[in-house]
Amino acid sequence: MYKVFLTVRNRLSITKKCIHALYKHSDSKFQLYVYNNSTNHLIDEHFEYFRDLYKKNLISQITFNTDESTFHAFSKASSCNFFGLHHEQDPNKSIYDFLLFIDNDIIVTKGFDSILSQAWKDVKHHKMNYIHVIGQCPGGIKQAKVSPHQIAKRDAYIGKLGGSGFWSVKNTFFVDIGFLDLNTLVNANKKHDQSYWNLMDRKNNGKEYILGLQEKLCLHTGKIAGSICNTLTKKKKDKHVLDLIKFKDQEKFIDKMTFDEFYNHIKHDKEITKNW
Repeated sequence: MYKVFLTVRNRLSITKKCIHALYKHSDSKFQLYVYNNSTNHLIDEHFEYFRDLYKKNLISQITFNTDESTFHAFSKASSCNFFGLHHEQDPNKSIYDFLLFIDNDIIVTKGFDSILSQAWKDVKHHKMNYIHVIGQCPGGIKQAKVSPHQIAKRDAYIGKLGGSGFWSVKNTFFVDIGFLDLNTLVNANKKHDQSYWNLMDRKNNGKEYILGLQEKLCLHTGKIAGSICNTLTKKKKDKHVLDLIKFKDQEKFIDKMTFDEFYNHIKHDKEITKNW
């Protein structure tokens, strides 16, 4: 059993593929917590889609945030804090194998959750208490060096940084590492990752804190779906920037494919499979 923290802003077509992959490719049960942050495209369709998930008992929580409810801070950071505070109130929080932080342009691969569950067991067995995140290689991991142990019967690397579009963390992550200071993230469109890198670096006194498995656990499809954060950051002075993050052409391209067609398309895209 694990929990999923999923952040959404626009890009409904890829969100559908992301959630479809979670249900199609997971071996174990999970709870899905979705934070839909300041969506401004296909609003009715977003509500209808999540209404249907709710009616089918396929979602544990859906929260529609606004700029006000996220305190005008980077919405991923705000909603991560919300998720963490909620998790800490759970009387059964210790039963979860891990928590999964995932962006809506991430498509998980078959059996990824079983691999992660075993990986966390191995990390505990080898007393690698300095590891706070498990992902895949390369996954944005820097200063990587070979792990002293095989993890989940796979080669692994330990290092720093790593993109939080796909992070599995301990069920004690928010107690061990803490919450983000939203005062430093007001009017920001990035820095969830960077803020947690700093916290984990301080926690470990400069020692490595992330482990990447030599295994394709997920596929990052930002190059196909469009990047909300990069667009908002690079085009922040454009008065039409909120229109630029609707990605209408990308929505149509992704939506016209079935899940299997889309999955077959991305798993043969060398740029997607090699760069993340």
